[in-house]
Amino acid sequence: MIWNRVLAFAVFASALWLCQSFGQDAAPAEKADPIEVVAKNSDELIEERIREIFDAVGGFESIGITVKSGVVTLSGEAAGPKVREDAVSLANRTDGVVLTLDRMTEPVEIKSQFAPAFEKLREMGRTFVVKLPLIGAALAILLLTIYLARLVGNRRGWLERVPFSALGKQLVLRVVRLTIVVVGVLIALELLDATAIVGAVLGAAGLAGLALGFAFKNIVENYLAGVLLSTRNPFEIGDSILVDGKEGKVARLTSRDTVLVTFDGNHLRIPNGVVMNSTLINYSRNPKRRFDFEVGVSTEFDLSEVKRIGLEVLGKHPGLLRDPEPLVLVDQLGDSAVVIKFFAWLDQREVSFLKVKSEAIRRIKEAFDEHGIEMPEPIYRVHLRDGQASVTAPEAATKLKPEWSGTTPDEEEDLSVDRSIDDQIEDEQKSAKEENLLSAGADEPDSDQSE
Repeated sequence: MIWNRVLAFAVFASALWLCQSFGQDAAPAEKADPIEVVAKNSDELIEERIREIFDAVGGFESIGITVKSGVVTLSGEAAGPKVREDAVSLANRTDGVVLTLDRMTEPVEIKSQFAPAFEKLREMGRTFVVKLPLIGAALAILLLTIYLARLVGNRRGWLERVPFSALGKQLVLRVVRLTIVVVGVLIALELLDATAIVGAVLGAAGLAGLALGFAFKNIVENYLAGVLLSTRNPFEIGDSILVDGKEGKVARLTSRDTVLVTFDGNHLRIPNGVVMNSTLINYSRNPKRRFDFEVGVSTEFDLSEVKRIGLEVLGKHPGLLRDPEPLVLVDQLGDSAVVIKFFAWLDQREVSFLKVKSEAIRRIKEAFDEHGIEMPEPIYRVHLRDGQASVTAPEAATKLKPEWSGTTPDEEEDLSVDRSIDDQIEDEQKSAKEENLLSAGADEPDSDQSE
């Protein structure tokens, strides 16, 4: 019995000790109310912090803020989408915020919609007033550079030292003036601390230049070709040229095209790019010019005698040069005739190319007629056999010797230079308003037409 009582007392004492131990461990649970108070204070601090940020930024006065367990709810009226987005962004960046709920609305009144724009304009106005002295200084620098560019353009004496043509000097002058103005603009923008605008302007200028380069490629090509043509001087006013299959006399060279007066009296404009990239023949650059023509004679005649007669006739021609002397060659041996080719030189400053060539052909023809030298044409004999035609080899045509008319080869002919085209070019120079990039050429007459 005693041991039972001792055992029961021990069990009772152990239970009492365990109850006291559990009571001590559970005692901190009675302090849960202060923890809840701390959480409540954290939401209030978050709300207070967001309100302070909104007040510092401005423009969020009509937005309501509610914080519960770290979740922020924004309500009320936002001035616009930008204000609404900024409010949510600022709330999310606040320490302790778990989530931000957007419950805001936007006003539908026109006045409210334009309020941010008006505020921005007022801000720009205030900035303009503050920077007004700097703006004045920038304008003064810009006006000074424009005046300097005009001064450089008016005083062109320094351009005389540049070994360029008139168009080349004009291009150099424009580049110099543009460079001065651009430097002034850059200095003015730098003074206003608008370096970002400088970069944007230069970038936009580069893109615009690229677009314009593609759009006006032909115009730019013709302009640059005009600069090169005026610098190289492949022709002068009044020169007879052949370019791209078209011929005429040069009337003027503009920044875009070359103007020719054709031998029919028409004005022909050829783009400078075409002139630059095409094969060009200048008939007037060398005053001495050679012409040639062919004559077929019968195979029965002595060719040496034919050549002697031809040289004698060309030697008496008053419009031909003796140095270089005329030349007569046997060119081809045909079926019914031998082709004789005649070469002769003339001075384009003294005689007309076409007239001299025409007179030379006339004299050769009359001299051959006088000496009985036939100039046959091919004849074909057609034989009909069993209803079928066959052709034999050509034979020389038999011609009767014409009666001599009495005209002598030495008869005087008008061989003077035809100045009708030159007179038209002179009239065109006086009446045209386009700038001519060519200086007036020499007074020497030119050839009338190409061979």
